[in-house]
Amino acid sequence: MDELPGALGSSGSLALRLGQAIFSVASLLFMCFDIPFYSYTAFCFLVTVMGLLMAWSLTLAMVDAFSVLIKLPTRLPGIMSLVVLGDWVLSFLALAASCSTASVADFLIHSRSSFCEGTLCTRYQLSATMAFLAWFLTFSSSLFNLWLLPCLNV
Repeated sequence: MDELPGALGSSGSLALRLGQAIFSVASLLFMCFDIPFYSYTAFCFLVTVMGLLMAWSLTLAMVDAFSVLIKLPTRLPGIMSLVVLGDWVLSFLALAASCSTASVADFLIHSRSSFCEGTLCTRYQLSATMAFLAWFLTFSSSLFNLWLLPCLNV
């Protein structure tokens, strides 16, 4: 089991990390660009978590790109444990943020409030969808790395 497709240091992991970064940036842009998101705590929570996920994904994408370039994957047990733990925490935070944002946006749409005029709530829903896709990629990369973790020499 030398080369697991999505494990840290592989080209599959680089693709997963870039996808995470793209979806988290898209979620941030849909939420923050020219609309007031700070009125609801769920929206602020989504912005915070997507900012953290973007930084985490871009950092690990640089590690993956370096590992792919020199063709030597990073497989130290301590680093892999840290990556698995970080992915698990951020994936659960991203799931919580996307679900809470989607539920608040759905509540605002069905309550016919004046806060959701025009396409405002549609942008909130798109932001939640992008956050959910970022969660899916983060969770899958954490599972790939968790699968590889017991195979490392301790």
